[in-house]
Parts: sequence; C-alpha cells; structure tokens
Amino acid sequence: MAQPHSVKMPTEIESEANHSSVPRLEAQATASSPKGQRIPALDFTKGALVLTMVLYHWMNYFTNLTWTHYRYLHFLTPSFIFITGFMISNVYLSKYTAADPRLSKRLFTRGLKLFAIFMVLNLARTFVVPRLGTGVLARNALAPRSIFTVFVSGNLPVSGAKLVVFSILVPISYLLMLSAVLMLPYRLYRYTFHVVCALLLLSVLILGLTGAQSYNLEFVTIGLLGVLTGFMPIAAINDFVRHPYALAFAYLCYTIAITIWSVPFPLLLVGVSLSLMVIYLVGASGSESSRLRGEAILLGKYSLLGYISQIVILQILSASFRHLNLGIVTLGISFLAAFALTIMSVEFVDRARARTASIDRLYRIVFS
Repeated sequence: MAQPHSVKMPTEIESEANHSSVPRLEAQATASSPKGQRIPALDFTKGALVLTMVLYHWMNYFTNLTWTHYRYLHFLTPSFIFITGFMISNVYLSKYTAADPRLSKRLFTRGLKLFAIFMVLNLARTFVVPRLGTGVLARNALAPRSIFTVFVSGNLPVSGAKLVVFSILVPISYLLMLSAVLMLPYRLYRYTFHVVCALLLLSVLILGLTGAQSYNLEFVTIGLLGVLTGFMPIAAINDFVRHPYALAFAYLCYTIAITIWSVPFPLLLVGVSLSLMVIYLVGASGSESSRLRGEAILLGKYSLLGYISQIVILQILSASFRHLNLGIVTLGISFLAAFALTIMSVEFVDRARARTASIDRLYRIVFS
C-alpha cells in the first residue's frame, strides 16, 4: 500500500517574465500567450495545491486518520513535481535556447540549492529544534540504510518517527539536475526527454513486476512527464481542459477506482493529470477580482516558501497544543491558525521584498 508522503510541497520555479492577467479561460485559449509569461491560472493551481497541502499536513499532525483516508490527497506531491517539470520546458526553454550553457547551469544550480535547503532544514530539525514537530525524532538517521531510504528509494516510513522532513525536495532537486544534464544531448536530439521518460517508465514497471518500488524514481518520472507537457503551447492546454463535464465524470471514475484499488502508479498518473486540469480550469475561469483567487495566485508565486513555512508553522502549533486536550476546539483553532499563518507568512515576505532591496536579494539568493 502506498505511503502518505508527508511534507509535500512542492518547489517553485518562478518565471521571471511579466505575468499577463487574463480572467477567462476562453480569453486565454485565444490569446496565444507566449511561452515564458506568467500564467495566472498556473499560479492559481500551485497556490491551491499549497492550501490543500495545509489540510494534508494538518491531518498528519493533529488527527489519527489512517492511510486509507489519505489516498484521496495522494496526488498532491506528484502534482507539484509535475508542475516543476512543466516549468522547466515552458519557462526556461523560452528564456534560453537549448544550446545556451546558462540553461544547464541554472537548472543544475537550482537543483543544488533545493538539495542544500533540504539538508539545512533537516540538520536544524535534528540539532536545533529537536523537540518540535511530532516530538519524536527517528534514530539512526545517519545509518547507511536510512541514507539509502532518503536519497535513493524515497520509501519513507508511513508512521512513527520520521527520518526526515521536507523529503519532496530530494526528487525535485534530482529532476532539476537531471534536466540540466539532458539539455546537453537535447541540443542534438529533440526527443531526448521523451526517450529518457520512456526508459524511466519502463524502470518503474519492471520494479513493480518484481514487487519493489522507488518513490524517488516515480516522482522524477512524473516530473519528466511534466517536462513533456510543457512543450505544448498554453493555448492547446487551455483547449484540452475546456470540458468541465467530461473532467467531472473522469474524476468521479478515478475516485471510484482508487477507493477500490488504492493508488498504484498508473492511477497516480491519472490522478495527477485530472487534479491539475480541474484546478487549472477553476483558476482560469474564476473572477479576476476574487480575493480568494488573488491569495491563491500569490501563494503560487511563492509555493516553495509556502511549503516550508506551513511545515514550520504546523510543527510549532503541534508542539504548543501537544499538552492540551480541547477536542474539537483544538482541531478547529489549529487548522484555522495553520491556514491563516501560512498565507500571512507569504504576504509578509512579498511586501518585505517590495520595500527592502536587501530582503529581495536574500530571497533571490535562496529561492531563485
């Protein structure tokens, strides 16, 4: 049975081009937005995933639901990785040509940054704030078997003491660095990513037939599928999702399927695709003046920051409420606090960057 991947958040590969704001899907589909421009509906999609992730992680910290209840949110982590892959081809390949050595350097550097962030955050968790979070730290985190689990298989324990937090940063960093390497042969052969993605899909299939599994491999594969999708024009994607009734029916069938068979890898691929299309459709069709839509778009622009801040906030709330027994009151207060504080943290950084050049430079050094 698949495990609930805690701390799923996602990275942000932020487009540095200007964002064109288009309120309706019909307008987006006919506007032929050039690749590389910010797409409000895509930022909305990332932001909505961040907000849904607050619920997911809050459930991990404050409820005792079993993994069977998490299957309906299992699309979250791979959805963020899929979007990361999409941004690699849709954003970076519009800013640089494949032959430009700056492209590979930038992707590889971003991957290394995410890997470094993962290491720093977990070292801080282990040595600086050991009593936060669940109150339990995994033993033997530096043992060879633990290192293999974190950095190779990605098959982290479902419950109990967690080996690491922010684990999703590992496969995302792998995806970025792999894409940087693949850009070299891509200059000569345009189907490089297609071939590598097919080989990874075959590897996942072979592992499944032998009864083995590697979440890191599966996530990187999903990320490469995102890269392939990013080669498509936005107008073509908009046309594809302009069928709400068909999407609703397909999603109903998917929900029934995972209720019966849980979430094997083929159904996970289906769930990621359908979930992203549904959220994207909502974002593209929503009112431009909606406050909630605006907050989601802002969170989408700061998805990595929102991911990190919500985990820190939930760990602090978990430690603060650990000795209280207020029942439903505790649950309600903790959830609203996590939800509100995550949004506030992103708004604070956004305003601070606009007012203080040094904060903006620091943010770009860490997250860009």
